[in-house]
Amino acid sequence: MAQRRSLPTHSSPTSKSSFRDADSPDQPLISGHCGGEHGQPKRQQWRFSSFLIVAAAATLGIIVGSHIPRQTTSFGAGIGLDELLTPEVVVQEELRRCPSNLPLPASPPAKVNPWAQLSIPEVLEVQEWLMDPKQNLNLTDAVTATPSDNAIFLIEAYHPLKSEVLEYFAASANDMEAAKAPEKYARVTIDHGGLKEPVTRDYVVGPLPTSKQTTMRRLTDIYHRPEIPFNARGSSTFTALEEALAKAVAPMSEAVEGLFGATPTGKALNDTYIAGVYGPWSYDGSFRRGWISWRYNTPGSWLLPIDFYQYFDWSGSDTEQWRILKVVYHNQTFSSVDAFISAYRDGTIIRFPSPSLPTPQNGTSSTWTQRGRANRSKPRDLDHLPGPRSVSFAGLRFRVDRNQNYVSWMGWGVYIGFDRDMGLALWDIRFKGERIAYQLAPQDTFVQYAGNDPMQSLTSWLDRYYGMGFLTRDLIPNYDCPQEAVYLPSTTFHAVLGTITRKRAICVFEQDVGRPLTRHFGGWQGETGAVKGYVLTIRTIATVGNYDYSFDYIFQLDGTIEVKLSASGYLQGGYWTPDRNPYGARIGDFSMGSVHDHVINFKVDLDIAGLNNSFLKTTSVVETIYPEWLDDPDWPSDTKRDSQTDDHRSKARLVQRLKREYIETESSKDSRVRYSQNHRSSYAVVNRDALNAWGAPRGYAIHPGLSQVHNTIVKAVRTEKNANWANHNLAVTLRKDTEPSSSSMWNLNLPGDPPVNFDKFFDGDNITQKDLVLWINVGTHHWPGSEDSPNTKTNTASSSFMLTPLNYFDSDPSMESMNAITLDLDPDSPEEYLFDDNGVQQHHHCMPEAPSVFKYERQVSAPDLKGMDTEEVMERVLTPMYIRFRS
Repeated sequence: MAQRRSLPTHSSPTSKSSFRDADSPDQPLISGHCGGEHGQPKRQQWRFSSFLIVAAAATLGIIVGSHIPRQTTSFGAGIGLDELLTPEVVVQEELRRCPSNLPLPASPPAKVNPWAQLSIPEVLEVQEWLMDPKQNLNLTDAVTATPSDNAIFLIEAYHPLKSEVLEYFAASANDMEAAKAPEKYARVTIDHGGLKEPVTRDYVVGPLPTSKQTTMRRLTDIYHRPEIPFNARGSSTFTALEEALAKAVAPMSEAVEGLFGATPTGKALNDTYIAGVYGPWSYDGSFRRGWISWRYNTPGSWLLPIDFYQYFDWSGSDTEQWRILKVVYHNQTFSSVDAFISAYRDGTIIRFPSPSLPTPQNGTSSTWTQRGRANRSKPRDLDHLPGPRSVSFAGLRFRVDRNQNYVSWMGWGVYIGFDRDMGLALWDIRFKGERIAYQLAPQDTFVQYAGNDPMQSLTSWLDRYYGMGFLTRDLIPNYDCPQEAVYLPSTTFHAVLGTITRKRAICVFEQDVGRPLTRHFGGWQGETGAVKGYVLTIRTIATVGNYDYSFDYIFQLDGTIEVKLSASGYLQGGYWTPDRNPYGARIGDFSMGSVHDHVINFKVDLDIAGLNNSFLKTTSVVETIYPEWLDDPDWPSDTKRDSQTDDHRSKARLVQRLKREYIETESSKDSRVRYSQNHRSSYAVVNRDALNAWGAPRGYAIHPGLSQVHNTIVKAVRTEKNANWANHNLAVTLRKDTEPSSSSMWNLNLPGDPPVNFDKFFDGDNITQKDLVLWINVGTHHWPGSEDSPNTKTNTASSSFMLTPLNYFDSDPSMESMNAITLDLDPDSPEEYLFDDNGVQQHHHCMPEAPSVFKYERQVSAPDLKGMDTEEVMERVLTPMYIRFRS
């Protein structure tokens, strides 16, 4: 057996197991077998574990067998490859239990997370303070409030200024115990429906905990208009709309019965048809109107519209004034309910057959709009077996501080925040002790549809309005996240439901990506080897009506951060007719998937080697050179014949060179970027005053990833000014505390005069060696096909970007990884290879803990709703469905 040359080791083959601290390289590496007592597992567990060991050994043979006919262990002696694959050896070898799959505690850089959510007691304390008559707010509990009352809409944390946080972190670096955290404040939104002129206002309340020093001030400096019109207010429940619509629809009972075989009944939960209202609902806040679309009340409802619409006005706070303005039935428009009823009675309306409900397929109880398996009796080959899953045989390699929502891994450290509007946000992202980004967070999600009916042609969603953080549901273990994932909670406030805690709102997990991060097979000593590709992912998924959005933040060993957005769920289906084919694809008897755009905006506040950064544009240009050393008449010139001599012209060659330029002001055309054809221009944030060893400014580059798009229609009136961040791929501005976000929850319903107008960010400020913010878009042009039913697939509906070191280091930092190997020929045996795996044995194994049996708990524990039907309130709040028709 070939012997590996002597290399330094961290322990002996017989030493007890020890585990490397992911953040403390001075601790010993993993060696030997897993520690712990050798238990007596159940027979089923033993069979499963033995299978894993054999599978791991087989995988090892596939990976290295072609280069190492007889492999030695990393300590120079051990089991050869042939013996490793022998079942008898595996069974006889002592097998110990793997370490716990709980994460080790992390060490945050400060004692307090400045971006932490308010705790439930803190929310209740603020709520009690607001309801106190001493505040003169005349508030009504939102559970019983009507639109004409004053009611609290939102209570959540208000983030401190960046300067305060950086001062706190600097003090913590010197003396963590003595450092004083910034004071805590709450952001409060109140809908003042009881005022003579109803209005919605934002406030800041604090400091917390409440005391005699606690005050309340208007929050206006982050908005571009002083007031939020009441007609643009948020929607904590659609009860008032449902009741008003039921009343307005009642006179149409005769026509509805005749055309659809259904009767409007109002509030039944099992009616045949349901309705949804599609936005935006206002242009400038002077009205609140939307198109109501009806569809079957059955699983997959989003795909089953019936081509029946009403234009409904619910402006102001007086529900008695709310009414239907128009009715549309199969492209026939009626100017009022009376006109619709008259056309039905006198026979002038053109009647269409009522679409039928989907029927079960292949003898099952599942229809084409459901997720049940139609082929369960005839599965694909071997699909009846559970698929592979990852096991960290040496224990988890990332750390978590659950109290502070802080995660660290392989030199990375990050704080986690969470809010009602957009959910998960990452703060103070550091790599190898240096801050790379102060903030990385989504800002809004834009979806614009196409069609020629009142719903599809006019819908332009901004999902921040509905609260993507609030609409985050508990992740499904083993399906949304790997079996070893660690889950973190979120707490959000809802005006009716109160504080809602999701135990599994966020998951964190490490993965072997299945390919090396770097590798080469060379001919010289020290050239051949590979670094294993591992990543850490922080994930959350928000379900906004029909769509599910998965947000992934992926950290890599070389200092790269990948941000990835994937969509699934149901299409917002349209009613199919032959003349609507250009607007999408037919996916059912009367259903179609309509063309639409998704654009999601992210705020990226990079701090590269400090706060003073510049925006670098690098462009590949083609130039002609005439090298004196080139004199080869056998090759023609790269350029066309010109006035130069044939001899000189034969030397002309076209070459590529890089043109580097710094964008100096926000008013430059290059401060808002649409990626160039063939991606010949690239962009980076650099610090011109901080150079690496080779004289280049340290920086991070923005790499477009999957499906880099911006919105197709840039001048539509329904997105005139409220989503102008979606018109480009990338933008850069001077960072200001008064510009914390590119959007707001009210932007959806104020396209003509939004509270946050992104265009106004570009007011000519100098951006040379300043604190900068990038605004980066991801998205897809979604052209649906029949494979989008029942649900869109995340593999195709994905988009991403990467933030990658650009001269930030002097060389590749991933070469520090100990999970790497180098191969060299054995000078004593040309057919053998010697290897150095840095003492980290990839065939390290043990008996993992048995995975938990699947269980999924109720999503929300609703508070006391003062005698209201909890299930009905939950349905109305969490799924915007309103009036029903019963057949």
